[in-house]
Amino acid sequence: QAIQAINGSTNMSAEEFTNMIFQKIDVNNDGELTLEEFINGVEKDEDLMELITKSFDLSNVLKVIQNG
Repeated sequence: QAIQAINGSTNMSAEEFTNMIFQKIDVNNDGELTLEEFINGVEKDEDLMELITKSFDLSNVLKVIQNG
């Protein structure tokens, strides 16, 4: 939910968002992400890389705070 709020992305529930991430990068389908799976998955998926990168960019958070 925090990543979605920071990025202004609320078109799916937190559960749907999490499931989408797992489908993309849980390569052995065990329902868990190792650090290696996470890093490799993010590096291979441009949209996910952009989303994660934006999560570390706090300018959107400042805009939300400024706008109340």
